[in-house]
Amino acid sequence: MNNAATPFSSAAPVVVIGAGLGGLAVALQLADTVPVIVLAKLELNESATAWAQGGIVGVLGSDDSIDSHVRDTQDAGGGIVDEHTARFIAENSARAIAWLVEAGVPFSPDPSGPLGLHLTREGGHAVRRIAHAADATGRAIQESLLARAREHPNISLRERWVAVDLVTSRHLKKKGQVPRCHGVYALDMDRKRVETLPASAVVLATGGAGKVYRYTTNPDTATGDGIAMAWRAGCRVANMEFIQFHPTCLYHPQERSFLITEALRGEGAYLTLPSLGPGDPGGKRFMPEHDERGELAPRDIVARAIDFEMKKHGLDHVWLDARHLGEVFLKEHFPTIHARCLSLGIDIARAPIPVVPAAHYTCGGVVTDLDGRTDLPGLYAVGETTYTGLHGANRLASNSLLECVVFGRTCAEAIMKAGPVPPPSLPAWDESQVEDADEQVVIAHNWDELRLLMWNYVGIVRTTKRLERALHRIKLLRDEIDDYYANFRVNRDLLELRNLVVCAELIVRSALRRHESRGLHFSRDFPQTLPVSFPTVLTRPAKSGASRS
Repeated sequence: MNNAATPFSSAAPVVVIGAGLGGLAVALQLADTVPVIVLAKLELNESATAWAQGGIVGVLGSDDSIDSHVRDTQDAGGGIVDEHTARFIAENSARAIAWLVEAGVPFSPDPSGPLGLHLTREGGHAVRRIAHAADATGRAIQESLLARAREHPNISLRERWVAVDLVTSRHLKKKGQVPRCHGVYALDMDRKRVETLPASAVVLATGGAGKVYRYTTNPDTATGDGIAMAWRAGCRVANMEFIQFHPTCLYHPQERSFLITEALRGEGAYLTLPSLGPGDPGGKRFMPEHDERGELAPRDIVARAIDFEMKKHGLDHVWLDARHLGEVFLKEHFPTIHARCLSLGIDIARAPIPVVPAAHYTCGGVVTDLDGRTDLPGLYAVGETTYTGLHGANRLASNSLLECVVFGRTCAEAIMKAGPVPPPSLPAWDESQVEDADEQVVIAHNWDELRLLMWNYVGIVRTTKRLERALHRIKLLRDEIDDYYANFRVNRDLLELRNLVVCAELIVRSALRRHESRGLHFSRDFPQTLPVSFPTVLTRPAKSGASRS
């Protein structure tokens, strides 16, 4: 740590909400000069980062180029990727990989590879450019950066703290206040009390909103908290209609969220149909009939193809066949998948893997610039919580971890450049007019109804009628949840449900605005892709809502 006095020495800390790669990248690059508090909703290692299997993009090889990566990002993004953002990310990819290597991330080695790393290939990529740690890259990154954060005396890591809402100028209830984020209300789940945390800046690194769907590859923490909090504070959100469904989630009654990495298809595994009746042994490939790139087509195409075949033949799942790759290869390159499937009775070296699509990545989010700034001064955001223009209508595989590292650095630099802003006296959380919830079952019922509603009406293939019906019911649920929030003491389930219903409404409203099919948004009523299109941006004025200040 740099012990020299800095402008932040006696100021309020920076509060980072989220302990995944985005949050840790910001914290570690701030901590030498800025005190940082990192809030983790559950344990520190329970983030979407830790679940990432495939890897992180690095334009490193002699057969690769910045232009090639930009083209692949644009092609996957369905024509609405911001080229400036995509180029900035590609240009900084090698630096990002080098930073992770320096941080001790144990990437899979290859003495003959660039930086001594083994590079693999995933769907949508023209060449091998994915640095990885076998098939558990996210876990390796998370553990390495957490170890660094734990050792840093300027970083306070707080487990089991749930952000409730941002503290903004409107909470001060003084005329003439310039709009700004001054801190955050956060629930300490162990002490069961909400604390007011003043901050020189707040960084949203809370991940996506995958738990708004019944079936998802996301961890339980992915409830759209940052997106909902920023929206309530008056920030714009964009492209929320583009929810990426990963094509291959393990289909098994004991495992509903286990991802089968795209890298397996990158190494040659292919998708096949199960038996369709007597005399049919199954095993027929179908992807070449949907796209000339076969199993290496972008995720939206593969997911829709699987959805089409399942509905056409009345199937519960399809197969991902990797048997021809050989047991030795599978154990060496995909040990996590091999071991997990084997524990469930599936030997992937001898039998195909049953898979289904599942909600995987939120391609839209809070609008930010390349420094992580949102519309509200003092509030920043990084990672899956954001819309930067990088992902467009569909995210290119393994661009997400790269985005976290690159914008984690620029965000940290922007915060240091802005300097500390002494917060005014902030109002305490007010629980004087609330009581303990008498029927927790109401929350559980609304939670289940919302997720099933989104899965059935706002999934891979959509119609206007389904979207309108979904929006009607979501508004009713939102009113019920807001009433519950206003009258009862908060807990994690209520806070997450409150945020999920906001995200659900944003997804549906965005989908209704897009009168075409593009990337991850496919509408039977508007099956054509328009020659020119733009991001879907939603704006709302900041409102007090159900405030406890």
